[in-house]
Amino acid sequence: VQLQASGGGLVQTGGSLRLSCAASGRTFSNYGMGWFRQAPGKEREFVAAVSRSGDTVYANSVKGRFTISRDNAKNAVYLQMNGLKPEDTAVYYCAAVWSPEWQVVYNTPSKYEHWGQGTLVTVSS
Repeated sequence: VQLQASGGGLVQTGGSLRLSCAASGRTFSNYGMGWFRQAPGKEREFVAAVSRSGDTVYANSVKGRFTISRDNAKNAVYLQMNGLKPEDTAVYYCAAVWSPEWQVVYNTPSKYEHWGQGTLVTVSS
């Protein structure tokens, strides 16, 4: 499956952005989906993930501010980001993992087989 992330940009502290990830090439509904981010000089870290069934998991740092969702009819996954902070500044990547289990959510980067190109989110203070 090929992934194309979009929606990044420059926003002030407290602002909102909605990231989108369009998938193509395989049956999207068979994949668990995740969002990860990588700030300059730091390792890639988990942000949020959604299972095939729609179950979600979030990193503690974004819980209550970010919402991940998927639309199987549109082959897309979204990340709504509210209450953005300067520490949210990073390149955000969407990722997909072939998931035979309906409700399993994966939060480890090594589990994911397919990655998008990343979209930059910059939060100014």
